[in-house]
Amino acid sequence: MQKEINNSEPMHIIQENRHFHTEDGHSHIHEESKHSHDHNHPNAKAVSNRLARAIGHLESVKGMVDRGEDCTRILIQIAAVRSAINNAGKVLLEDHINHCMVDAVKNKDYDKIAELNDAIQKFIK
Repeated sequence: MQKEINNSEPMHIIQENRHFHTEDGHSHIHEESKHSHDHNHPNAKAVSNRLARAIGHLESVKGMVDRGEDCTRILIQIAAVRSAINNAGKVLLEDHINHCMVDAVKNKDYDKIAELNDAIQKFIK
C-alpha cells in the first residue's frame, strides 16, 4: 500500500530489508536489522513518557515563538527540551547496551557492535 505524501513532509519507504527516507533534501538508506531477540526493554515506557513530555514542552516553546515572547526565555526552554530528549536517549542507550548488546556479544554479532558505535557517534554529535 502506498501513501500519498506531501513534498514538505519527510518521505519513508520500506523495501525488503532496506529503509529509505528523505528529510530536508537529504536521502538516507538504512539496512533493517534482523534481531534474534525482542525489543521489550525494561525502560521502554519511561522513554516513551519522557519523549511525550518533551514533545509537549516543544509545542509549548513553539507557542512562545508564535506569541513573540522573549528570545532568551525561548532559548532556555529549547535547551530544556534538548536536555529532555538527551536524557531519553541515555535511558534508551543504557537499555540497548544491557539488552541488545549482551545478546550481540553472546552471538558474536560484531556488526551490531559496530552499529552501536556509529549510533553513539551520531547521538553525541
